[in-house]
Amino acid sequence: MVVVMDLRATEKQIKDVKKRLEQLGFKTHLIKGVERIVLGAIGDRKEIISSGIEMMPGVEKIVPIMKPFKLVSREAKSENTVVQVKDLSIGGNDITVIAGPCAVESREQLLETARLVKAAGAKAIRGGTYKPRTSPYSFQGLEEEGLELLAEAGKETRLATITEVVDEKSLASAVEYVDIIQIGARNMQNFHLLRAAGRINKPVVLKRGLSATLEEWLMAAEYIMSEGNYNVILCERGIRTFETYTRNTLDLSAVPLIKRLSHLPVIVDPSHATGEWRLVAPLSKGAVAVGADGLLIEVHPDPCKALCDGPQSLTPENFSQLMKELALVASSVGRTLNLGGQNL
Repeated sequence: MVVVMDLRATEKQIKDVKKRLEQLGFKTHLIKGVERIVLGAIGDRKEIISSGIEMMPGVEKIVPIMKPFKLVSREAKSENTVVQVKDLSIGGNDITVIAGPCAVESREQLLETARLVKAAGAKAIRGGTYKPRTSPYSFQGLEEEGLELLAEAGKETRLATITEVVDEKSLASAVEYVDIIQIGARNMQNFHLLRAAGRINKPVVLKRGLSATLEEWLMAAEYIMSEGNYNVILCERGIRTFETYTRNTLDLSAVPLIKRLSHLPVIVDPSHATGEWRLVAPLSKGAVAVGADGLLIEVHPDPCKALCDGPQSLTPENFSQLMKELALVASSVGRTLNLGGQNL
């Protein structure tokens, strides 16, 4: 349930209601929006109904949330959540593009890519440092050395940095170096890791699991938010179907559906969804057209020599051209994509 506070409620009134809820055994979450202030109350709804809280000063009403996901729902917060870090903003009118190699391979490779994607209009550099691979013999990432390189690239280019973590140990290391933490599809229901990510003070990109329903995906986000981290970004990256011509099937219908169910921003990863660089551009445009707040795109200075996922990586030239085309698509749906300071 949520306790909707009057917008004119004082800080003392909010604290008094919060204290009363906690006395009744509820776990509370304060969510301040532009249109309203709510206190999410997780616990036995029968207790709150008979508690008299609705009569307390500053309380407007009590609203039950029928869906299993509470904090991520539109009922808890009607306006869109906007996640901000450095010059990056995800969830507003601007389309945010995060780009970079699947894996950090070397200092030269990463810095070259960071400079190139920034010049094309990207707002963040991605790079895998801990790589959960299907085969134990595949390149597993540079780990902490890779994190150091990401931090260096971010400092030089002033781009936000993002990398995937695979367990609580890698999470503890990554928070010391990067701006945004990514939890991959294979770990979407690693509940210990989700709870740990909920206790950090950095945004988390949560990818949809290979066979996860929308509700399961939102419930995974609920785990993070229930620990106090409300800066969650959902990422659609394709689901497993019977089709074999692509690595996965990109579910673009998930974007408008999730945005109807939840206030959290949604981005799309067309690179992992298809495994084919030729499909990245059309699906990126489709993602923007259906309402995605951003894109996660793999770019490598020489995809033929990439240690990981070269076939799905764009060259810098292809990426730069795609960004220009995406700006036109964004404009056609009433949004903007900033290319080097110019909104198109």
